[in-house]
Amino acid sequence: MSETPVTPSASEGIERALERGLFASRWLMAPFYVGLMIGLLALMIVFVRDLIGFMIKVPTAKEADVILGVLTLIDLSLAGNLVIMVVFSGYENFVSKMEHVTSKDRPEWMGSIDFSALKLKLLASIVAISAIHLLKGFMNVGGMSDREMTWLVVIHVTFVVSGVLLALTDKLSGSAK
Repeated sequence: MSETPVTPSASEGIERALERGLFASRWLMAPFYVGLMIGLLALMIVFVRDLIGFMIKVPTAKEADVILGVLTLIDLSLAGNLVIMVVFSGYENFVSKMEHVTSKDRPEWMGSIDFSALKLKLLASIVAISAIHLLKGFMNVGGMSDREMTWLVVIHVTFVVSGVLLALTDKLSGSAK
């Protein structure tokens, strides 16, 4: 007695096609990551412009102006690192693994940052950027109003508290698994 082959029902065929379509839709995110890389190029242009302007002023600059200039460059590099982190981990988590990158050039963290870790790293970078802006405000306290300084502090504290709460909720949800 021969067994008859099991043929998928129409609903199973529709389900398979839907799932294939949903899975393929992840590639719709690729243009977002390309756009972020264009944003990184814009950050680099601003960085080079600021670096050239900074270097021209260095010979006659006061110490505080040099520190502010360096903080501006650090701020831009942190923003660039943030973009790279989002692009690499977002692409690997949501689109496809980067298999064509040689292991020699591949950053250690690449492929190991899940969505939860990415949120924490993003918020930590935002806190660092906020801290730089706050430090710049403190260095230029004479050029800022009390209201502006207050807002810098409030915004920074908000980011710090948000980061702590996010880390705490991630830790609590991780221990509940």
